Amino acid sequence: MFDVAKKTAGIYAADFVNHGMTIGIGSGSTVYWFIEELGKRVRQGLNVTAIATSHKTAQLATQAGITLTDLHAIDRLSLTIDGADEIDPQGQLIKGGGGALLQEKIVAAASDKLLIIADGSKLVECLGKFPLPVEVIPFAHKQVEHKIFNLNICKKMTLRQANGEIFVTDHHNYILDCECEKINDAYALNISLHLIPGVVETGLFIGMTDQSIIGYDDGRVEIIKYG
Repeated sequence: MFDVAKKTAGIYAADFVNHGMTIGIGSGSTVYWFIEELGKRVRQGLNVTAIATSHKTAQLATQAGITLTDLHAIDRLSLTIDGADEIDPQGQLIKGGGGALLQEKIVAAASDKLLIIADGSKLVECLGKFPLPVEVIPFAHKQVEHKIFNLNICKKMTLRQANGEIFVTDHHNYILDCECEKINDAYALNISLHLIPGVVETGLFIGMTDQSIIGYDDGRVEIIKYG
């Protein structure tokens, strides 16, 4: 339903990439269109180097002809372009539906600017309808689950599965998907979750987003700036 919107946002975002930049490339279905467009521009002579936030993104970028580098090789990134599962009016995000939240957050934190691309369905008044992913160490996942339930912030929690088996992230961790319905204080919740031993990272991206590019099915693009 949202393919046109996602493609519109992804292609538009490529205009933010300048010659000689080192950028972060996120994950997800909207980012796919950004990678496709960026690859076209690279083949036309654009010089850009990228850091991928997942194995899948790395494969797509390599296939598109985009040069990849390692995070250890750079001090800062000019820009990261990534997707989101939910975006609230303050630019707070839920991310991690694809399972790459840890690397996505590390790359975003190393960037001078975080640009989020999405279709209009991702805009929400309050975070929480999309289940909040929490990446956990496998050894501790049951204990973490109990402690999250004791916070009384979710009604249901699911250990993520894929193809009938426990989903394992690129960094060999598990993901607990927490159905919160409504997150009234994302900042406080993020801190509370990080205080639980065994939690590696959360899908709450707080105070990180500079702009969102929102695509719509009619070809319109909306740019939202934060801060």
